[in-house]
Amino acid sequence: MGPPGASGTINDMVFHGLAYTATPHDRAGSLRVDPARVADLLDRDDSQVLPMWRDRPLLTADGRPVRLTGAPARTLVAAAGQTALLGLDGTTASFAADLSDVEETEALRLATAHRSADLRGLATTLPGPLAATLAYARGLLYWNRHAGYCGTCGATTASAEAGHLRICRGPDCGRQLFPRIEPAVIVLVESPDPQPRCLLARHHGADPNGFSLLAGFVEIGESLEGAVRREVGEEAGVTVGAVTYQGSQGWPFPAGLMVGFVARAVEETIAVDGRELSEARWFTRAEIVERVRNGPGSGPVDSIGGRLLRSWAGLDRPPLRHAED
Repeated sequence: MGPPGASGTINDMVFHGLAYTATPHDRAGSLRVDPARVADLLDRDDSQVLPMWRDRPLLTADGRPVRLTGAPARTLVAAAGQTALLGLDGTTASFAADLSDVEETEALRLATAHRSADLRGLATTLPGPLAATLAYARGLLYWNRHAGYCGTCGATTASAEAGHLRICRGPDCGRQLFPRIEPAVIVLVESPDPQPRCLLARHHGADPNGFSLLAGFVEIGESLEGAVRREVGEEAGVTVGAVTYQGSQGWPFPAGLMVGFVARAVEETIAVDGRELSEARWFTRAEIVERVRNGPGSGPVDSIGGRLLRSWAGLDRPPLRHAED
């Protein structure tokens, strides 16, 4: 294996430790279909309930996410608009409870909390498993809150399978709705020269130094690799050849799945589309190292995009995998 950032064979620990990926739970899919067992778990004194308010975790006075058990947890669940089973950690069950239907002051009172907070602002200060659990809770509760009506007949839907399914109440419909994931690709494009540079772009309205990797949603009927080639071609006018998978990251903000790639450009000419991007250019490894150490950084520290860039620059492990490896 070469130094970080050089070509090398990637191992099974691809991007180990990415934010929001270390969920500690057995998701307990078989339990969800048994309402009696779920109700029993909710009633147990050792079960934990994580309250959320409009996608924001609720915190204690010393900044820790609230986790309730026993009678306080049952009181909160009774007031929640939605409760969802997150899974089991050993024999201990964890649930998420959505207090979005009440005002923030009431949510704080019910949870005996001090304040609410944006999860992304907390993520790097929390243990990985806790950040992942809160992200899971956020995404699942968000989906339930926004899937209250059937897209086929317009009737209301009812929660089922411990918050992992919604069923249309329409008498002639009964459509089942499952949580939706929105896959997106994010790609580090390398130039074709012997000492590769990487392609970064700046969106309209971004800070003058706000360059980042190219990314975009996967379209219907499109492969992940096809999405990489289309996004790079549409936004930067660059044709890429080899496209190599690197890793993925759940991104419940609100419902994403980020899939990371490295791609090799066929030529260096850039022609930005002008609609989404204001400019794009090639950066050397030395320039990326300088940005990380003394400048605007490598992008959000909680994202797979930042990890891709730092790994390419030799500042993080593992090394990136290439098609020729």
